[in-house]
Amino acid sequence: MSETKIFRSRMAPSPTGDIHIGTLRTGLYAYALAKQNNGQFILRIEDTDQKRLVPGAADRTLQVFKDFALMYDEGPDIGGPFGPYTQTERLDIYQKYIKELLESGHAYHCFCTQDRLNEVRATQKAAKKVPKYDRHCLNLSKDEIQKNLDNKIPYVIRMKIPDNETIVFEDLVRGQIKFNSNDLDDQVLVKSNGIPTYHFAVVVDDHLMQISHIIRSDEWISSTPKHVLLYRYFGWELPKIAHLTVLLDPTHPGKMSKRYGSVFARQFLDDGYLPDAMLNFLMLLGWNPGDDRELFTLKEFVKEFSIDRLHKKAAIFDRKKLDYFNGLYIRQKSDNELVKLLKPFIPQASDEILQKIIPLVKERMVTLKQAANQTKFLFEDLNYNGDLLTLKVDSDTAKNMLQKSIDIINQFDSLKDSDIENLKNKFQKTIEDNNWKVGDFFMVFRVAITGSGQTPPIVESLPLLGNTKTLKNLNLALSKLSP
Repeated sequence: MSETKIFRSRMAPSPTGDIHIGTLRTGLYAYALAKQNNGQFILRIEDTDQKRLVPGAADRTLQVFKDFALMYDEGPDIGGPFGPYTQTERLDIYQKYIKELLESGHAYHCFCTQDRLNEVRATQKAAKKVPKYDRHCLNLSKDEIQKNLDNKIPYVIRMKIPDNETIVFEDLVRGQIKFNSNDLDDQVLVKSNGIPTYHFAVVVDDHLMQISHIIRSDEWISSTPKHVLLYRYFGWELPKIAHLTVLLDPTHPGKMSKRYGSVFARQFLDDGYLPDAMLNFLMLLGWNPGDDRELFTLKEFVKEFSIDRLHKKAAIFDRKKLDYFNGLYIRQKSDNELVKLLKPFIPQASDEILQKIIPLVKERMVTLKQAANQTKFLFEDLNYNGDLLTLKVDSDTAKNMLQKSIDIINQFDSLKDSDIENLKNKFQKTIEDNNWKVGDFFMVFRVAITGSGQTPPIVESLPLLGNTKTLKNLNLALSKLSP
């Protein structure tokens, strides 16, 4: 490839569901490569798998890239010089190139029924052979093919794989990779409904859109020799290719699975992770800067990114590390910034109330959703199991603690921020006078006020809750302890 050729990378997700966090990481690396070299980052929707298409998934994918500030230069919603950028809108384009392969003998019609294909594969498996098409239709005459077409017999179009040939390509991460063509199946290029498969459409699209660099998951390594052959058949230059390792789950063997937590990029945003924190975390899952630095803005990452520092070993998606990054980024935000960020998570709170909530949660908040969960007692009626009140003390002691608390609250006409120190002193004196443990008392008090054992500083929260609701919650707790 010419050194002066423009860098053009792409992300080509399939709208068969929401975008996986690993796909977002791939997009991040592809974006950085293009932008570092003053090139373009393209987003293309690969929707040829119509059976698994999920309505709305394509639009959600585009929005996720925007939410994470990975702005593409060309795409389905903004257009560009090489559109359309959705594969099902390019069917006429593919017809031209499949005709070219048929005429050159590098592709052929296959009229085999699904029942026959299933039987062939079952026989091969029984013989402990690698299942693949037996080329039953490879040598049909032109007359036989035309007769079948005239009779409207359903067909697919397959690529003819050469026999016993070593196919070599250079992977930017793993170095030289070799395959023997005898291990490859005669790949279906166009399905019976006339829609191309991924393997055909991706090659045509990448060439026509002048993609210079392809970054994708290593699950596509076994498909790459088929793509290499297609580039050769068309006489096109093969783009540079880098295959990334998968993301491993730290708690269970294998790659990340939705059985063990969030795996979709949108889920993390909905859970209250900040886009810039997520990106910083993802930057380091498969790449390192060559030193001990961990904090990078997107702009800094683009400047530092290099393919030769991509890892060959799979990275572990350490959720505790992600929490660390997110908490750090949250604490770096100003209170005014956090008001805007928290608003979707605590919509019932006014900006004025959020300004008062933020100092209570900012230093201990890991996600925005966590702050919402910890402060919902301010806006909702409590619903909790009364057993929480007696985790550390017996029922009679808990009742006594609650009654003393009611007596203290009743000493104030209204709870204000200026009352906090006085309240703390009164609680402390009551604890000492009754020879209670501080932790035991405040566990009972905290559960009574919030219905939970994990909250913001509880005394500091009382002015936000107010006298009336504080007393209501304390009396509700007493009722839960009544026989």
